[in-house]
Amino acid sequence: MEGLKFSLRRQLILVSLLLLSLPWAGCQFIREMEGALRQGQEQGLQATAEAVAAVVGAEQKTLYPDPARITSPADTRPPVYALPSAQYVPLDGYAEGWEDVPKTSLSNPDLSMPLALSYRAVTRGSNLYLLIQVKDPEVIYHNPGLSREPNGDRLILRTWQDGKRQEYVIATAAPGNLRARAANRRWRGNDPGRIQGYWQDAVGGYTLELEIPLAYTGERLGFYIVNKSGKENAPFETLGNISALETSAPPWLIYTSAALLDSLAPFSHATREIQVTDNRRWRVGELKPIAAGSANSDTFWLLRWVYRSILAENDLPSVPVAGNPGKLAKQSVASALAGVHSSSRYRAAASQTRTLLAAASPIFHGERVIGSVIVSQSGEQYLSLTDQAFSRLLGYSLLAIGIGAMGLLAYATLLSIRIRRLSDAASKVIDTEGAIAGEFPRSRAQDEIGELSRHYADLLEKLREYNEYLRTLSRKLSHELRTPIAIIQSSLENLEQGNTEKTDIYLERARGGLSRLNRMLNAMSEASRLEESIRNNQTVAFDLVTLLREMCAAYSDLYSTNAVTLNTSQEQALAWAAPELLAQALDKLVENAVSFSSDGSHIELQLEAIDGDWAVAVCNQGPRIPANLKSKLFEPMVSVRQNSDETVHLGLGLHVVRLISDYHKGKVYAENMNDPNGVKVTMTLPAA
Repeated sequence: MEGLKFSLRRQLILVSLLLLSLPWAGCQFIREMEGALRQGQEQGLQATAEAVAAVVGAEQKTLYPDPARITSPADTRPPVYALPSAQYVPLDGYAEGWEDVPKTSLSNPDLSMPLALSYRAVTRGSNLYLLIQVKDPEVIYHNPGLSREPNGDRLILRTWQDGKRQEYVIATAAPGNLRARAANRRWRGNDPGRIQGYWQDAVGGYTLELEIPLAYTGERLGFYIVNKSGKENAPFETLGNISALETSAPPWLIYTSAALLDSLAPFSHATREIQVTDNRRWRVGELKPIAAGSANSDTFWLLRWVYRSILAENDLPSVPVAGNPGKLAKQSVASALAGVHSSSRYRAAASQTRTLLAAASPIFHGERVIGSVIVSQSGEQYLSLTDQAFSRLLGYSLLAIGIGAMGLLAYATLLSIRIRRLSDAASKVIDTEGAIAGEFPRSRAQDEIGELSRHYADLLEKLREYNEYLRTLSRKLSHELRTPIAIIQSSLENLEQGNTEKTDIYLERARGGLSRLNRMLNAMSEASRLEESIRNNQTVAFDLVTLLREMCAAYSDLYSTNAVTLNTSQEQALAWAAPELLAQALDKLVENAVSFSSDGSHIELQLEAIDGDWAVAVCNQGPRIPANLKSKLFEPMVSVRQNSDETVHLGLGLHVVRLISDYHKGKVYAENMNDPNGVKVTMTLPAA
């Protein structure tokens, strides 16, 4: 099965996927920017927390209406925790309006007794409001006919005034409005009647809603329900945050003082939340953000969601929740109460992609830590600053990806067309019989494909010349071989006729023809032998001047009919070459020059430096090279001789010179001379 064709266009489309690194890099930059903005926000929150701590810690009573609570020992009894409320609290005995207030439940540990209660507490102005819901299957009301003192189900409130306890009893003969009575000697100046409320029947029990002046509590509050049984002489039950027989001070009443609210007011902010705790982690003050909800952003919701998803950190913890309503369980609170400034990040409860930043600072009064301040803000506050930047980044990235992909696709199409044209031209230039049918188009483009096109054209041109060489080889060989064969044949025929007088002459002619055939065969194999010889030679550094002087002297003796001289101004010319091969090339050049020169003419060897290389030239006086043969002069089986003699000329001499020049990575070329008329053949060699 043939594999899937993986075209150049598909390859470049895959390469274009690298453009997806642009939005990735942009997202990394946005992450870095988000980190810098987050750090700035954390520093701002920390500075705010320290400023609030300094203001609150200036006076102990700002945080603790009763400073004795700072050093009081831990109490196993739960305190009464009251939230501040800005809404009017109607005393009607119903739980409507109390839904957002956390409740505390109490029950009798003896499961055989069904008595249980839950209570909620808020403060508004100078009053404390309690909502107590009692589960009692049998409600016994006070019967004034039996005694003046309460004799039915009732509520006992215990406060603390100047180190002494003060108790108030709340009982009623029927559901409705009620007022408290002093259960013991009334504290001077306190009117029990100011403690008022409403008793409301409920399914399975009753509900008490009370209003108590905060000044009556002495910053402490205890209470318990007295449950009267309908059976005669049956013992009564009690349930509350204190017991009836306790003589110690009741538990603390923890609430937000007006002084603390006044201290926090200047720090109100549209998006920041400030919480203040005492040294027991109880939240005694809270300043909600002025503007509810997250920061507004004009960014399209989908882009905003994508941005938040990119920056989301799934390993962030959720905001810890304490077991007791009103207590803060954040680790930063514990650090602040230990005197350490800290910052924390949490995952917002409303969304998995939103974060909450919190900075905590200890509240010092002197050298003592008396509380902590926690300033919180949603991460949306700084992320909204980068929404627009992310939108632009995403838009620019998508635009760059689109333009880049289209550009690469267009470029791939253009390359594909050019390569297909090159392929079509290559397939059409050679016919079915293997012959070159036409010209291969040369591209003018200055790139790799254009260069490949020109190389193909050069290769085909050389192939055409080689084919032409093979085609004419038989004719040239036939022309060269015909003469010696004819001489041998005629000599043998004459010998057969029995002409003994000229036997020696005929034998000499036959030997000459055989010798000429032998020289022709030797010349034809010379090129192949030279290639093997080249592989066995190594280049060394030697002096060209010395070599040329020796060769010039030898040529003068060998070709006595011509004057062979050396013309150079160089005293020394070091070159990297194989001396044996260079001598062989000079032999061919000088032999060729002599063959084209008349007797008594001058043959000159030249040596000069050209562009950092050495140029060795052989000049002769004689016929000029035809213009149409200059480019083919160094090809095999090319000869421009017009006269015929007994010397073998197969056109291989200059071809051998070219092979030697190519081995030395040099150049060889021929040019005509005008004064005097002649030819100059130059070969370049690398300098040492």
